[in-house]
Amino acid sequence: MKRVAVFLDRDGVLNRAVVKNGQPHPPASIDEVEILSDAPEALRQLKEAGFVLIVVSNQPDVARGTTSKATVEEINVYLAKHMPVDRFIMCYHDSRDGCECRKPRPGMLLAGARDFDVDLASSYMVGDRWRDMEAGINAGCKTIFIDCNYNEKKPKIFDYKVKSLLSAVNIISKGNGDEKS
Repeated sequence: MKRVAVFLDRDGVLNRAVVKNGQPHPPASIDEVEILSDAPEALRQLKEAGFVLIVVSNQPDVARGTTSKATVEEINVYLAKHMPVDRFIMCYHDSRDGCECRKPRPGMLLAGARDFDVDLASSYMVGDRWRDMEAGINAGCKTIFIDCNYNEKKPKIFDYKVKSLLSAVNIISKGNGDEKS
């Protein structure tokens, strides 16, 4: 029997995004990492419910030369010490690279699904940006948009809209709700 996963974006979902002029950015160093207050409890609940927890995150600043891969990995190790994440899958490319892993393409979700024998149609993608929602849709997952009210393009299609990760967990724990929020 296949497993069910919750795919999670990292910055803005597990840790606070660094917002400049209304635009979210990843932390540039471990010193800028602030775990969101509800994230450890939310992931603990999901893990106890039996979900595979896979973080899928675009990290284009590595390709742009403004952040090192080692810094991204250091942040992931720090987050993993505080939350029960099964795997971190990162895309280190920029949009110009045309890779299959960069969201909104579903490559990271498909890789995680292969690695953990996941049923994508029963799984969820939780994120705070339009690329997260489109990646989830492209992979065949249910989608939950955490609206952080960034000053950028909003997703047009998603299954649920919430204000926090804990609210997303409440939806996931109820299974397939009847209504879109």
